[in-house]
Amino acid sequence: MVYLLLILAVWLSYFFVLGFKPKNQNRTRLLLAFSGSFLLALTIFELLPSVYRATDHKTIGIFILLGILLQVFLEFYSQGLEHGHSPHSSGKGGSRVLIFGSLCIHALLEGIPIQSYQPIVVGILIHKIPVTVVLSIFLINLKLKRSYSFGIILLFSLMTPIGSLLAQNFNLIKQYQAPLLALVIGVFLHISTVILFESSKGHKVNARKLLVIILGIAVAYLV
Repeated sequence: MVYLLLILAVWLSYFFVLGFKPKNQNRTRLLLAFSGSFLLALTIFELLPSVYRATDHKTIGIFILLGILLQVFLEFYSQGLEHGHSPHSSGKGGSRVLIFGSLCIHALLEGIPIQSYQPIVVGILIHKIPVTVVLSIFLINLKLKRSYSFGIILLFSLMTPIGSLLAQNFNLIKQYQAPLLALVIGVFLHISTVILFESSKGHKVNARKLLVIILGIAVAYLV
């Protein structure tokens, strides 16, 4: 059921863009702000306490920092699609592969904690909606064949469930679960904080954005 919801969130967002072709991204930015605060709060409330109980604190700290650096590296190629930025480059095959490949790696990593930490599923679901909207608009602007776009969306929708299945069924991943989870925490920390600071123009915190951020934290606390 969880996997179906994750897949549906991507496809429904894609068909929404196909049907309505949204141009005003103000609501997308507010949804991003909510998802960023929600994901950040869940990471602090749920993931961090658990992972620090599991193994040596310095080891966990190193992997969290590696996760932050990994996400910075991925964004160098994805051009910030993970936090709602539409790529400026519509270059030929090679750059497109890097954009979509980086986004898929990010989505794969998101799947690692979802079976052990159910509340994080809600955060990932909410996060996927604006990201898929931006990705879908980008695909439309590239004027790709519809079959190619479907293939990209299909692959993207499956990556998080695949990440979760790998985490459940591969002994090597189970053996290093705490360091890998710390790596994912680093990815979440980077993504969520960037979303909070970049979800409005000029880095201005208006009343609506502040309210949405507070709401995201409050909902995460209650989940």
